[in-house]
Amino acid sequence: MVIYNVTANIDEGIHEQWLEWIQQHIPKVLSTGLFLKATFTKVLVEESMGGLTYSIQYLAPSKEALESFYELHSSDFQAEELRLFADKMLVFRTELEWIDEYTVTTQ
Repeated sequence: MVIYNVTANIDEGIHEQWLEWIQQHIPKVLSTGLFLKATFTKVLVEESMGGLTYSIQYLAPSKEALESFYELHSSDFQAEELRLFADKMLVFRTELEWIDEYTVTTQ
């Protein structure tokens, strides 16, 4: 499995508008059928550049599914994001290979 991580630093002036948008955007990305789930988190480290930072992690079943997302959908989603928020946000994307998962078990 592969995690497609999108980290976004959002200008405080558009924060509420962006939050509303992202909570509608994530289900749209999932509706492509190329991801198994998404996790939406707030980064708790205070950024020196200001703003608020969030991370969205989309879990893809394979590298091929992520490549299909790039080919079929990514440019449209990124164009919408740019049109709405332009220079009021800084985004970077990373791919992570899923190695293993550990959970605490009760005895």
